[in-house]
Amino acid sequence: MTPLRLAVLPGLALCIGVALLSMALERAEVALVGEPYLEALVLAILIGVLIRTPWSPGPRWLPGIDFSAKVLLEIAVVMLGAALSVHTVLALGPFLLVGIVVVVIFAIASSYAICRALKLRQKMAILIACGNSICGNSAIAAVAPIIGADSDDVASSIAFTAVLGVVVVLLLPLLVPLLQLSLTQYGVLAGLTVYAVPQVLAATLPIGALSNQVGTVVKLVRVLMLGPVVFVLSLTARHLHDGKDPSRKPPKLALHQLLPWFIVGFLLIATVRSLGLIPTTLIKPIASVASVLTTISMAGLGLGVDVRVVAKAGLPVTIAVTLSLIVLAVISYGVILAAGVA
Repeated sequence: MTPLRLAVLPGLALCIGVALLSMALERAEVALVGEPYLEALVLAILIGVLIRTPWSPGPRWLPGIDFSAKVLLEIAVVMLGAALSVHTVLALGPFLLVGIVVVVIFAIASSYAICRALKLRQKMAILIACGNSICGNSAIAAVAPIIGADSDDVASSIAFTAVLGVVVVLLLPLLVPLLQLSLTQYGVLAGLTVYAVPQVLAATLPIGALSNQVGTVVKLVRVLMLGPVVFVLSLTARHLHDGKDPSRKPPKLALHQLLPWFIVGFLLIATVRSLGLIPTTLIKPIASVASVLTTISMAGLGLGVDVRVVAKAGLPVTIAVTLSLIVLAVISYGVILAAGVA
């Protein structure tokens, strides 16, 4: 094995161990009460966070934890394309697709306004608004060089995305009984509010396969808004850069920064499935493997979350991000009602 592959083994083994424990606890729930009140996906996150809170992983563990939380989850997303039916996409309807665009635009504007009202710096406000409204870390990473954001603003924004991303994944399913949401409605809500594409898996798989399919499609449409948003910001980047040279042009982003590889992979696999090139007998095993990979990844996600970051960031940032998330959820629910999603 290469040194790089060897480096991921300790952290990967830890994530697998947490995943196996969460699966065992889920089975114990079923044996004791007849159903899992906390799915393995959720348990893996909680156990990871519990381990991470008193312990800071060192260089020995971080490569494997990062690999589990990112790469394995992206592979799982690609594999889930095999479970996507073209009828699910068509069933969303043009009104909802337009609604997704409206949600992103309105969410960016409202989140930015909230941040500025709370006296946050302009660049920090833009990072929070884009990360909250589009796709979390990916949006922050893409927008940061365009507006010339410094490392402290980027680090704080990404840290909040990590912490609140987990909170949303854990709490969003509670809205299903509270709002009497159908599988399709919940899938749309998850797709519109959860930060990252992979996190949609964790938020929707415990609810149902239909929620997962709908949520993934809605989220992909939302992610595709990153390109237009970055383009618009690039037109105004001269006013946002701190450099003395006003003619300085913002850096160009590579295609993979606007359209991550796993989204392309998901769409390709979904297309192959729609063409009938994937035998139906393979769909369930593929989904099962994707579920296991997702559980391991959720362990990595939990192990990578430091809840103490929120306390250090300050009250204004905490309030701004939380209010922005609430506004996004309210707007999303309104679109669901307006679009008549059944």
